[in-house]
Amino acid sequence: MTKTLCPYCGVGCGLEVIASHGSWKVRGDRDHPSSLGQVCVKGATILESLDRDRLLYPMFRDRLDQPFRQVDWEEALGRMVERIQTVRANQGVDALCLYGSGQFATEDYYVAQKLMKGCLGTNNFDANSRLCMSSAVAGYIQSFGADGPPCSYEDLELTDCAFLIGTNTAECHPIVFNRLHKHRRQNPALKLIVVDPRATPTAQVADLHLAIQPGTDVDLLHGIAHLLLRWDQVDEAFIRAHTTGFAAFAGVVQHYSPEVVAERCGIAVDALETCARLWGASQRVLSLWSMGVNQSTEGTLKCRAIINLHLLTGQVGRPGAGPFSLTGQPNAMGGREAGGLAHLLPGYRSVKEPTHRAAVETFWGLPAGRISPYPGRSVWEMILGLEAREVGFLWIAATNPAVSLPDLERTKRALLQSPFTVYQDCYIPIETTDYAHLLLPATQWSEKTGVMTNSERRITLCSSFQPPPGEARDDWAIFAEVGRRLGFREQFRFTSSAEVFAEFVQLTAGRPCDMTGLSHERLAEKGALQWPYPAGDQPVEPRASARLYTDLRFHTPDGRARFAALHARGLAEPPDAAYPYILTTGRLYGHWHTQTRTGRIEKIRKMHPKPFLEIHPRDAQTLGLQQQDWVEVRSRRGMARFEVLITKAIAPGVAFIPMHWGALWANQAEANALTHAEADPDSLEPELKACAVQLVPIQQNL
Repeated sequence: MTKTLCPYCGVGCGLEVIASHGSWKVRGDRDHPSSLGQVCVKGATILESLDRDRLLYPMFRDRLDQPFRQVDWEEALGRMVERIQTVRANQGVDALCLYGSGQFATEDYYVAQKLMKGCLGTNNFDANSRLCMSSAVAGYIQSFGADGPPCSYEDLELTDCAFLIGTNTAECHPIVFNRLHKHRRQNPALKLIVVDPRATPTAQVADLHLAIQPGTDVDLLHGIAHLLLRWDQVDEAFIRAHTTGFAAFAGVVQHYSPEVVAERCGIAVDALETCARLWGASQRVLSLWSMGVNQSTEGTLKCRAIINLHLLTGQVGRPGAGPFSLTGQPNAMGGREAGGLAHLLPGYRSVKEPTHRAAVETFWGLPAGRISPYPGRSVWEMILGLEAREVGFLWIAATNPAVSLPDLERTKRALLQSPFTVYQDCYIPIETTDYAHLLLPATQWSEKTGVMTNSERRITLCSSFQPPPGEARDDWAIFAEVGRRLGFREQFRFTSSAEVFAEFVQLTAGRPCDMTGLSHERLAEKGALQWPYPAGDQPVEPRASARLYTDLRFHTPDGRARFAALHARGLAEPPDAAYPYILTTGRLYGHWHTQTRTGRIEKIRKMHPKPFLEIHPRDAQTLGLQQQDWVEVRSRRGMARFEVLITKAIAPGVAFIPMHWGALWANQAEANALTHAEADPDSLEPELKACAVQLVPIQQNL
């Protein structure tokens, strides 16, 4: 039996894989403290995708209009290294870009940072986590002085008020929701508040559902704060002793009266007041959020506005309470720890900080000044760089930007302009393979050993249990081999992922995410463990802290948390006469991202056979639409076509489509053909959740 982790969402459910008559079976790991043996349909069917449509050998073509031909690794790596050296010489290191993934193990992330930011001297490494949780990262850093969700899943069973905003937890993080829902059934006094424009499965079981208009989250959160202040339901002692910026914050929220907020949000005043009373009366408020908050041009402010409410009422650092961002991918947290965004360095460091750069350069044995003091290109800036002919080498690994990036037609045109694109992944075809010159076969879950960190900062060793197919190699091993061939042999002497992890954790010493007490061997012996987990001689487990900030000291220079005092800005692209509807996007229970895995699993395809568009009956009547009619959705950037699902579960004036279908799985059903690339100025996370559209009925059944 092999213990491992489900490779889908950020819940991080433990799995056990058992050999059975020449094949494998999978089940939930009852000893894993995050999931307690539970597993959703994605985890239960994961084995069915492992041998489908695998990329087995390196493939190359000179031009995108040519077919691929199989090559060996020697030729593939030789072409890569030659291209990198040519671009370095002719354009400089800023023309080199690597776009990675929350599907990476931490070891993959770490070696990629060492190669790009250290040895090559460019911070142009970004990950698809930019589209997922970079707003939460920015929010935690600005409010608390450091990244890291301060809560644990055990808080789900300890809270007396769960406030869920911008998260359809029942479908997107189902085991988290199962734990919360079970606790609620056993404790009827627990109150569940859900904020979502749709009556999702999560909202349908709430005590209070606030169906706000998209883009009005900050108005709502400031409105709750306004009422708590008016009613004097705040923790003044906590505010005085442990925060700064309160006066400015109070000055902002005085402008968010119940009447103003109710009108902006499209809800009743008494619903807003009920929400504020539930928060104010609760001793242990646990807030949960995900993409509906993060994917916004004011995503960082939304996160900080949630944290503001916790600071206002002293709901931080204690059991059952706190602001808890749910990450979207299995190792998005591990990427944050390893420095896996364009402005980060390993160990929760910033490329902007001279002492941080110097510490990493010394540790990596590199000359002073090698690491650039400027943030690298975010993924959208990579697209802009392709358009401007400034990017000469693009390396994409374990992600599918030809479906997942915003303003998709523009993205595709930019990818077509790339002089040399390497695509490193497990499957073929994937939509992004159409834009690659060189394909590299990578191992995936089941074939590689490494660690992943889930949303509650719990690190699990994911052990391999079968050999790689064909000539597939681990991502970290590919990065390391390229580094050696570029002349950095001393920096890439790793022979195993355990050696990589052992080096990485040394860079976390004394940092907020200290993991110096961890190793592959300890994780194999003790099971999944949370950070911080510093080295020491204490023989008794656990050394980790289930919660952060239990001493009410934060990672700011003065040890105090920061209130955010900023007004709501609203949507970057609100509806108007030409584009009168707000389109929002989201995930479905069975599918995962762009269907790279789940689209190859028959049971899941039957659960979700085709894309659709949800609209309210009032809008359907206005447009003359019946159930299962077809509609063309048009934005200022593109169009897509969907079968109509008429439902009262969505607010009038708002339409919803799932984001999973790319060109490989359906015709003209790409959500991101419609979305725009306007992004949060702090987190650079695009506003994938809302754009203005037209809805045009189609007569023929497509």
